Amino acid sequence: MYLNRLGFYDQELIDIYKHLLLPRMIEEKMLILYRQGKVSKWFSGLGQEAISVGATLALHADEWIMPQHRNLGVFTTRHLPLHKLFIQWQGGKDGYSKGRERSFHFGSPEHHICGMISHLGATLSVADGVALAYNLKKQNKVSLAFIGDGGTSEGDFHEALNVAAVWGLPVIFAIENNGYALSTPTSDQYRCDDLIDKAKGYGIESAYVEGNNILQVYDAIKGIREACIRDQKPFLVEFRTFRMGGHEESSIDKNIPKALLEEWALKDPIASYEAFLIKEQAITDKQIAQIKNEIKTYIDSEWAIADKPKAFVHNVSEELNDVYAEKHLGNENWPVVLSENQLAANPSTSTRFIDAIKQGLQQSLQKHPNLVLMGQDIAEYGGVFKLTEGLVNEFGKDRIRNTPLCESAIIGTALGLSLEGFKSVVEMQFADFVSVGFSQIVNNLAKIHYRWGQKAEVVVRMPTGAGLGAGPFHSQSNEAWFTHVPGLKVVYPSNPFDAKGLMIAAINDPNPVLYFEHKALYRSISGNVPNEYYEVEIGKANLVNQGEDITIITYGAGVHWALDYQKQHPETSLHILDLRTLLPLDYNSIAYAVQKTGRVLLLHEDTLTGGIGGELAAWIAENCFSYLDAPILRCASLDTPVPYNTELEKQFLAKSRLHESILKLQSF
Repeated sequence: MYLNRLGFYDQELIDIYKHLLLPRMIEEKMLILYRQGKVSKWFSGLGQEAISVGATLALHADEWIMPQHRNLGVFTTRHLPLHKLFIQWQGGKDGYSKGRERSFHFGSPEHHICGMISHLGATLSVADGVALAYNLKKQNKVSLAFIGDGGTSEGDFHEALNVAAVWGLPVIFAIENNGYALSTPTSDQYRCDDLIDKAKGYGIESAYVEGNNILQVYDAIKGIREACIRDQKPFLVEFRTFRMGGHEESSIDKNIPKALLEEWALKDPIASYEAFLIKEQAITDKQIAQIKNEIKTYIDSEWAIADKPKAFVHNVSEELNDVYAEKHLGNENWPVVLSENQLAANPSTSTRFIDAIKQGLQQSLQKHPNLVLMGQDIAEYGGVFKLTEGLVNEFGKDRIRNTPLCESAIIGTALGLSLEGFKSVVEMQFADFVSVGFSQIVNNLAKIHYRWGQKAEVVVRMPTGAGLGAGPFHSQSNEAWFTHVPGLKVVYPSNPFDAKGLMIAAINDPNPVLYFEHKALYRSISGNVPNEYYEVEIGKANLVNQGEDITIITYGAGVHWALDYQKQHPETSLHILDLRTLLPLDYNSIAYAVQKTGRVLLLHEDTLTGGIGGELAAWIAENCFSYLDAPILRCASLDTPVPYNTELEKQFLAKSRLHESILKLQSF
């Protein structure tokens, strides 16, 4: 392996050696601790240190890196306190994730490191978002995301490359090709000659780099960084290296050929670099021994701090409170919080549901210069429902961004924007399409604050619902998918007043919010909407009709079904509660509504099985049983996909069984 000193002075070469040696010696310590049972798991990067260290040294300290399992060198080169890393790896309370995460599944904004998740390609598009933020701020910076050879088969890899290419984002995608994904060799992963060949399809430049050569890694990334900034384009680099251990230490693969291990042992980045330094007369054997002794002393002293026995004090309230980021008040631009009964006191205009949502977006864009809208066809075309029409003329294409058909990557991009202090609203053209971005929402957005305290200021707009004859892929109600996921908030307005206020509240919330908007209400429902910038409180239900006989708890289109039924059947007094927020639920209002009549009908457009009505019924039975005068009933749509034929669709919808359900409840 040929090394070139690249004009470095001797001391500079020695400093690089120290950076390179530190993660190797930490790993050697960790393997001992693993065998002693002091850590439960360890993903070894033995033999791959040059990639992490060289790449990190080549970047500026305030440029974000998205590491993977074998990138300990990123953390050490960015100078994270080692004793705190030891605590993290033991699952200690004083680690970076309060004992909630493992190994490198955490981030540190202070060090510009974004932690990985087990869905390996998920942080590639987060790097896109960071790079987009750099562009919007006119900063000459890059982001760098690592991925293994196995991860290049994931859809997130391809989507992230495509978005970065289309938008001209300064992202370095770094593939660590170590020959195996767990036990699967690269021969079973891809058929191109080299992984960099995948760049051609996206119009991205690429390069192959010897991953065990620390100086070549440093020099390559330094040059690639400059090119990305100069040309405002992404770059794909493949580091050829080898994994000297198993995927993790409990899964050593005995099927790796012995000859292959011996071949790569000769290319060990530490031994090779030591030999180079000695040859260049930059260092002596005595100095090497001294450096190793200093590093060992440092590691042992840091371990001594971490190894002090400490009782793990756990607290249920703290766990629950850390699921969501707190909303900090005191901002002079903060909107007023209004309720329906305050409407008359504020100048208002009769507004359609669709226009109320647009007003919420428009006023938020005016208030927040750091707010970006992203979605398919939302700019000049105005979206398939024309909801964003004209916004690009007012706010420009940087902030109203058409996207490729890459739902997963765009949601990840939104998270990356949040790392750099931006807010974003991502439109799913139809709520049905969110399934291809599901992992980013439930694994990345939802968990990030609980895992390491990072906000995810992202709103996902979800045009939803049936009633328009659009068939099974443009009509389903999938809100219940997300009410099971701690860390998300789910809102579902039923009227223009709530639609505007909840949109503004969602954008101002420091947590990821799924904003469901029923397509059938867009142009069929109008109401008075205040002209001012205001919020409707997330997590607060709304009583839309006082009644004495039956309580109907519902949301979205179900509110209008219930109100229409009341008009047609004045002989039955309905107490109608509009949930408005499905996560978190307003349990106080639910309990009061149950107590009001003692007879409860849970009405929603979603299918019966797995719908939120089941959760509500369970909670009411557990907490409000003494108030009930009859069994809790659910009125929901059929357990079928949404049919295309309009007569079949009417039969499918819960509305067709509302009268029957009310009569049944009255009979008890």
